[in-house]
Amino acid sequence: MLDYTQETAISVWNRCLQFIKDNIGDQAFRTWFEPIEAIELAENALYIQVPSKFFYEFLEEHYVKVLKSALTKELGSKAKLVYKVKMENTSGKKQPFTEQLPSTQREPVKTQELDVPVQTKNPELKNPFIIPGIRNVKIESQLNSNYSFDNFLEGESNRLARNAGMAVANKPGGTAFNPLLIYGGVGLGKTHLAHAIGVEIKDKHPEKTVLYISAEVFMQQYTDSVRKQTRNDFIYFYQLIDVLIVDDIQFLAGKSGTQDVFFHIFNYLHQNGKQVILTSDKAPVDMQDIEQRLLSRFKWGLSAEIMHPDFETRVNILKNILYRDGVEMPNDVVEYVAKNVKTNVRELEGAIISLIAQSSFNKKEVTIDLAKNVIEKFVKNVRKEISIDYIQKIVSDYFELDIDTLCSKSRKRNIVQARQLAMFFAKKYTKSSLANIGSQIGSRDHATVLHACKTVDNLLETDKEFKAHFEDINKKLSM
Repeated sequence: MLDYTQETAISVWNRCLQFIKDNIGDQAFRTWFEPIEAIELAENALYIQVPSKFFYEFLEEHYVKVLKSALTKELGSKAKLVYKVKMENTSGKKQPFTEQLPSTQREPVKTQELDVPVQTKNPELKNPFIIPGIRNVKIESQLNSNYSFDNFLEGESNRLARNAGMAVANKPGGTAFNPLLIYGGVGLGKTHLAHAIGVEIKDKHPEKTVLYISAEVFMQQYTDSVRKQTRNDFIYFYQLIDVLIVDDIQFLAGKSGTQDVFFHIFNYLHQNGKQVILTSDKAPVDMQDIEQRLLSRFKWGLSAEIMHPDFETRVNILKNILYRDGVEMPNDVVEYVAKNVKTNVRELEGAIISLIAQSSFNKKEVTIDLAKNVIEKFVKNVRKEISIDYIQKIVSDYFELDIDTLCSKSRKRNIVQARQLAMFFAKKYTKSSLANIGSQIGSRDHATVLHACKTVDNLLETDKEFKAHFEDINKKLSM
């Protein structure tokens, strides 16, 4: 047996993590185990801290066997795993293998007082979602009922976001996920999931007022309210919402007036137990030109990333599309499409529809040869994603540097500017986060990448030679 007095919680947990990592997928490991912190080792009990009660419950439901195996291997057959939930009180039933340590209470959140009046009565409510002149104050949800959890297939790439969405749908405003911010690249299903949450809430909680709106429409409504001097009516309308879903929140960037009014609406809803759901193409840490007071509120709840679907998920998506459309297709053809269209769900659906259309119009049987012909043309017509590695090669070749020099710590002016251009184009042409760009280009942090992008913008306005270099490289990347 181990001498527990000589063991630290961290070293025991690290060995457990190695065992767990060898027995589950990489994405599942990053999502569900990397956020866990080891706190204390006492006799045969290891105390760990998890981000939320939902997190704890998910681990117990899906990974209790591998956790038990790992702990037993390290601490013996009487090993116990004790959870401490970081953000919320977690009274409730205990699982057979684990037990909970009473968690710390969340500190009261300090929020700025609203500088607009909170109205209690308004018989002539101005609803921006109805035609002017019609005497109707009913708030339509603007949800698309075709987007549901049933046709949003779960995989490693979206499991956290989907399960958090289900938790919110079951108890809107009553979980630690408020706000729930879903982020990821184009065509990965953010909007679908946002609608699905709203549709589920309407089904389970018909008394709730749910509203879906894009950030662009929200901005236009706010601009109209300022022009018509009905700003307070605009704010009051949004204060009536129980579940507010705002799509593409990053479009508020640089719009100080809209950000200010959204800040007040957000505060009111949050303080009154209402649910806020947001989608974005970036995580809060990577958003630019959004006020810090808003970013801090975006971080109050859960930021869940949707990533590119893995092969298994892509196959399931294709099979679901075929089942929906009543089309049969050989498995080897489905797998071929899934292997060769990897970018996002939207393009995956486009590829399979193109294949079905070619088969139908030309009265040809769906075979691997037909699939190869269709997918080859389809992939050529879809703009290929530019990788960070490719950008580094183009920039390095242009300035006659090797990539190691580009990524070095050198402060020589020509190398610094080349590095800054690589970071700028990586942000422009890829879906990578600022943190990921920085880690690949010289092991920098996201703040360095942000500074590089601002420097490039300034030099484009003041340095003609630099601008010429920029345009040359941009042409090469755009070819």
